[in-house]
Amino acid sequence: MTHRPRMFLTGLAAAAAALTLAACSGAVDTGTGSTAGAGSTAASGAIPRPASCDDETPYLAVALPNLTNPYYVAMKEGFETAGAEKGFEVEVQIADDDDANQLAQVQSMLAKKPCALALNAVKSEPAAAIVHAANQAQVPVFTVNVTVDEEALKAQGGSIVQYLGADNLAGGRQTAEQVLKDLGSDADLKIGFVTEPDEVPTRLRDQGFEEAIAADANAKVVAKVDGNVKPDDSMRATSEMLSGNPDINVIFASTGPGAYGALQALPGGSDVKVYGFCAAEETLTEQYPGCVAQEPRIYGEEVVGQIAAWRDGATPEKEVLKDLKLFTVGQTPAAGEVG
Repeated sequence: MTHRPRMFLTGLAAAAAALTLAACSGAVDTGTGSTAGAGSTAASGAIPRPASCDDETPYLAVALPNLTNPYYVAMKEGFETAGAEKGFEVEVQIADDDDANQLAQVQSMLAKKPCALALNAVKSEPAAAIVHAANQAQVPVFTVNVTVDEEALKAQGGSIVQYLGADNLAGGRQTAEQVLKDLGSDADLKIGFVTEPDEVPTRLRDQGFEEAIAADANAKVVAKVDGNVKPDDSMRATSEMLSGNPDINVIFASTGPGAYGALQALPGGSDVKVYGFCAAEETLTEQYPGCVAQEPRIYGEEVVGQIAAWRDGATPEKEVLKDLKLFTVGQTPAAGEVG
C-alpha cells in the first residue's frame, strides 16, 4: 500500500479499537504503580511471577515488528544470544508490521505460559491491547524501543513492568544541536520532517529536535510527512514534501529507514542536508552530515538481563533510557548501530 505524506495524521484509533479486548475484572499491578483488579494475584502490589520462571529453562516470549529493518535483525540476535547465556528458552515471533498479527502471536505465546513477555510493539497505541492480554494471563511485560501509548494503556487498564530503549527526546535534541553546530546558530533553516506520527518514540524525537532547533530564531519547520518507518514510503513522502516545499534545506528523519528514504529522494546536486537517526551502514557525507544511532542488539541483551535479574529477586527500574551515539561526516555506523 502506498503511504502518501500527511501532516501528523491521527493515531491508530481504528486499529486500537479493533484490537481492544473485552473489559475484565480490572488492571494487573505489575509493580509500576497501577492499581490491581479484584482477584488479581498482583493485588498485593507485586509483579506476577508465572510458575515457569522457576523451570530449569524458563520460556521467554519475544514479539518484534519485522525483520526487514536491520534494527530488528540486530535486536533479535541480542535476545537470542543473551537468552541462551541466561538459560532461557527464547521464542521470537515476527509480526510483519501487522498489529492484529502481533496480538494473535502474543496470545499464542501466552497460552504456553511464559515467564515474561518482551514486547517491541508494531505501533504504540494498539500495543495496549497486547499488554492487557499479558496482564490477564498474569505474565509480566517488559517493553523495548516502542513505548506503549499511555492513554491507550490506561483505557485498557493495562500496565507494564519496564520500558528500555533510547532516550529519544535527548536524541532529537542531540541531532538539532549538530545541525546548529554545522550550519550556524542563526542560519536560515527551512526544515522538513520525515517521521512516524503514530509511534511515541518518534514523536519524542521530533519534540526534542524542535525544542533544540528553537535556539535559532531563523529556523522554521515547514512540513512533516509520514515515512512509515520504511525506506520506499519515506522516499515517496520526501519527494512529495520537497515538491510542495521547494525551500526546504534541511530534513530531519526520525528513523533509520526514514533517513535512507530521504537520501534516495534527493535529486543529484541537491543542497538539502539530511540529519536524523542513522540509516544502517550508510556513510556520513556532506549531504548527510550527522546522525545518532541506537544499539538494538544491546537493547535485546539488556532486556533479557533485566528479566533474569527480576526472576532472581531484583526490583526492575520502571524506565531504562540509553544514550545515543553521534556520527558525523566520514564515519560509518556499524551494522548494529542504527536508527
